[in-house]
Amino acid sequence: MTGGYTLYALPHSLYSGRARAYLIKQGITFHELSTGHESFKNEVLPKAQLPTIPTLVTPDGEVIRDGAAIIAHFEEPRGWPSLPTTPRQRTLSLLFDVIGTDGLLRPAMHYRWNFPDDNLAFVRRHFLHAQRDTAEREAKTDHMMDRMRHAARIFGVTEASQSAVEALYLELLTALNDHFEQFPYLFGDRPSLGDFGLLGPLYAHLGRDPYPLGLMQRRAPSLYRWVERMNRGDRDAPEFFGAGDDFLPGDAIPPTLMRVLQVLSEDFVPETAAAAATLHDWLATEAPAAGEPAVGRLAVSPGTAQFSLRGVPIEALAQPHRFYLLQRVQACYDALTPEAQRDVFECLTQAGMETLLALALPREIHRQQNLEVWGEVR
Repeated sequence: MTGGYTLYALPHSLYSGRARAYLIKQGITFHELSTGHESFKNEVLPKAQLPTIPTLVTPDGEVIRDGAAIIAHFEEPRGWPSLPTTPRQRTLSLLFDVIGTDGLLRPAMHYRWNFPDDNLAFVRRHFLHAQRDTAEREAKTDHMMDRMRHAARIFGVTEASQSAVEALYLELLTALNDHFEQFPYLFGDRPSLGDFGLLGPLYAHLGRDPYPLGLMQRRAPSLYRWVERMNRGDRDAPEFFGAGDDFLPGDAIPPTLMRVLQVLSEDFVPETAAAAATLHDWLATEAPAAGEPAVGRLAVSPGTAQFSLRGVPIEALAQPHRFYLLQRVQACYDALTPEAQRDVFECLTQAGMETLLALALPREIHRQQNLEVWGEVR
């Protein structure tokens, strides 16, 4: 494969939106192909190891699977310019990346799959056209959609939980709208890693499928403008007169952003604590060898976590990937000076998220040949 960058992705894919927006904002020229192209199966998959998206192929033929790794490929050599340098903003940017990638799956799945009158034809068209036009395309489409509906259930979307999921999401819409009414991005005038992570669920599912798109446009138009803005190469913020091109000065965290975190904490913190307990028990019992897959279809499922959201019991798959990204938040905090740690801890306490700093697994998760794998016991 020759030429520029190739991004294997899909318009309706939650995780694709994160990597695509990053490439757009960084001015990195790429062309996008779906996994239905023969090149993905024949040339990319043997190196990617898992048939997941997004997957990037570089001009020299390197294959990079997973959005976090794609972004790191460009960020690390340049010193992570998409991360603020100040302690609170840097820590929270990393935290928003975790939340966007792993913490908003319930509303994303609920608003896609539980409103078929509005969404079904639109979503089915996208699943259908992700594949070549063959005799098996209709059957494959139905199979893929049924599998994703099942995924919604294992992420905790049930008839019993739907009302709580909706109530919390509507509060999140209001909080995010209030913030983006005042600022073009999470931390001021420049998109951060947290913006890219948060975009995933808020674009492909919640800001694009017909029912949640209409909901967002009606109830949170400033949030919808941020979704548009994140998919455009320039600042795209003409309504912010006199704005600059940097993060907020003085490590500022606006009250509007604190409110967003407080809403998110109601779901993200108890689920993370429950998932950590499940994974602790599973690791003690199963003791996977270092180097065994920790995430993806090659990994053994650790089971489910039980927790409560506003008095409603929820059972959801305990996902190691959440802790793969949460490690970065914890490492960022550990590297701070004692004074900076106090500032960050106070900020996280105000947000109701301070317990996340202690929710570390006894085994780190590393990347090895495009797979997330278990490390040695700490």
